[in-house]
Amino acid sequence: MANDFNDLSAKVLAAAKSAGADAADVLLVDGTTVSIEVRAGALEHAERSEGVDIGLRVFKGKKQASVSVSDLSDHTIEQMALRAVAMADVAPDDPYCGLADPDQLVRSWDVEALELYDPSDPMSADELQEAALAAEAAALAVNGVSQAQGASAGYSSSRVHMAATNGFSGGYRRTSTSTSCVAISGTGLNMERDWCGESRSHADELPSPESIGQLAGERAVARGGATRPPTGAYPVLFDERISSTLIGHMAAAINGSSIVRGSSWLSDALGKQVLPRGMTLIEDPTRKRVAGSRPFDGEGLPVAPREIILDGVLQGWTLDLSTARQLGMQSTGNAARGIGGPPSPTTGNLALTMGEYSHAELVAQMGTGLIVTSMIGSTISPTTGDYSRGAAGLWVENGEIIGPVNECTIAGNLRDMLKTLVAGNDARMHLSRNIPSLLVEGLTIAGA
Repeated sequence: MANDFNDLSAKVLAAAKSAGADAADVLLVDGTTVSIEVRAGALEHAERSEGVDIGLRVFKGKKQASVSVSDLSDHTIEQMALRAVAMADVAPDDPYCGLADPDQLVRSWDVEALELYDPSDPMSADELQEAALAAEAAALAVNGVSQAQGASAGYSSSRVHMAATNGFSGGYRRTSTSTSCVAISGTGLNMERDWCGESRSHADELPSPESIGQLAGERAVARGGATRPPTGAYPVLFDERISSTLIGHMAAAINGSSIVRGSSWLSDALGKQVLPRGMTLIEDPTRKRVAGSRPFDGEGLPVAPREIILDGVLQGWTLDLSTARQLGMQSTGNAARGIGGPPSPTTGNLALTMGEYSHAELVAQMGTGLIVTSMIGSTISPTTGDYSRGAAGLWVENGEIIGPVNECTIAGNLRDMLKTLVAGNDARMHLSRNIPSLLVEGLTIAGA
């Protein structure tokens, strides 16, 4: 990380100590974002933002407070430190807050090995506009597409630097380039909408805008003429596009924040079977060129691959320092930190064991049921795992896709659902969450 961030973080920490803080940490984020949106073959919106933000957290005994600013002047830094300490003086006691002990901190890391930053010249605003226009044109060229709601392309680059009075100091850079398109099929009350979007850390790995627009158009056309499915208990195949939401609900339930609050439907599941045998869920923050990768966590602790679920059995919670202290455990290196507040445990890159079946083979297996390709809304009980979501997708009879369906609700209990999963082999490996299509038995579908 550039010397300017090392110097700036040292200045902020010194100001905090001078203001009366017992300890402090600081997060610096320097970012540039360019976003282009087009509609009907013309530029609709262009935006560029740049700036540096400073987030300071201070400790007074067992009290903590956070303040953020975007002005780097000495006067502002001094005032920020004074305000943070004044806030900490009146904050409630938190016996579990505090920095990491020096012997807990990561000793070394290799930022370059993660390849989070694309060193090549970023796409210009004109090039981003050309990409968005190409995506929109490709969507409109699909037979059955009546209009494009729009297309967008963007680029972002950021530098992150963390430092604390316990001796930690480190940072890294990351980039992202993206293209997306929304297409509409049909007219009037028969209009259906779908989309496609892709993002990569390195622009040369991004699919062509034409392929993105074409897929958005094909997806919109495939939804045309949708009807409501029958009501009853049927198998449901969560398409790879949305299957990660199921695993996301489980990740939220094993988050340390939910566990310490007693608000998790998996609070009693440690060491127990939560997925079918043979299924393993791994978190790996060291994957190259992936959005969820990082060289250290938000408290300066080392990160490494870990088996969250092994052979279907839950191995542990997702913890930062605070939740680990409350549970009498060790942090799993999962702290995430924002500018405006203290760290909290967050799950990053996830990979679920893939099965032996292709998407088509899972469809043939399910007999009669629903393939879910999109969902809206949700009613999920954090304490019981009761699950209900609006869904749309494709109806299957005798292992064959009959046609599109929408305006239905799928319901069940997550604890029961997860134990019946049958995984496909179609996970997209460039995503942060490598989750294949998932077949679930016996959900209740409320349709026609």
